[in-house]
Amino acid sequence: MIELRNITLTFPDGESRITAVDDVTLVGRNGTVTGITGPSGSGKSSILAVAATLIRPDQGAVLIGDGDDIVDATRLTRAEATELRRDRIGIVFQQSNLLPALTAREQLEVMAHLGSRNPRSRAKEIGARIDGLLAAVGLAEHAEKRPHQLSGGQRQRVAIARALVHEPEVLLVDEPTSALDQERGAEIMQLIARLTHERATATLLVTHDLIHRDALDDLVTVTDGRISVHPQAATAVR
Repeated sequence: MIELRNITLTFPDGESRITAVDDVTLVGRNGTVTGITGPSGSGKSSILAVAATLIRPDQGAVLIGDGDDIVDATRLTRAEATELRRDRIGIVFQQSNLLPALTAREQLEVMAHLGSRNPRSRAKEIGARIDGLLAAVGLAEHAEKRPHQLSGGQRQRVAIARALVHEPEVLLVDEPTSALDQERGAEIMQLIARLTHERATATLLVTHDLIHRDALDDLVTVTDGRISVHPQAATAVR
């Protein structure tokens, strides 16, 4: 689970400060996709950056985990936050950001070995995990292709698989359909929903495209840094 509790984030604006996130509380539960929507500049991407531990808020808590394993990311050092992000948070950016020289399999292998202890002794385990992820995103037959040999939707699938390599508790996704046509966008949204449910990740997904809202379990709208919840999605905010 991930919970953003009373998060406020401001940025310098001349001699004053501008509020990007205004006392936001948001809960992403295991096995659910919580959509975050709103107009450009509303603060939704700032909320995702705080959840990803990429920005430390002015106040509030970012709680990750369940039971006795809950961590408040806002209290961690920079190094500890980096480790948390690597091991327990998967991030899918708006662009796939794949390395041009690497095959789909190699994109996942690089991520799998980052921070891994004794990667050589665990090569078989890591290889099996990568095979499973490529199959899960429908790319088993494209594992040896490089990004320029893949379609936009396939590249985004690789990015999703890469984000899941460390079996994270939390998955954060930023505008996954922005560069895709409607059909491929729907496929990506359904894929994220399926993997979220199967792997019991707590997924927060920023989107401006509500045509795919049927793939979301919860939906909140951000306006001027504040959240309003849709009636059918009341579980996302408490």
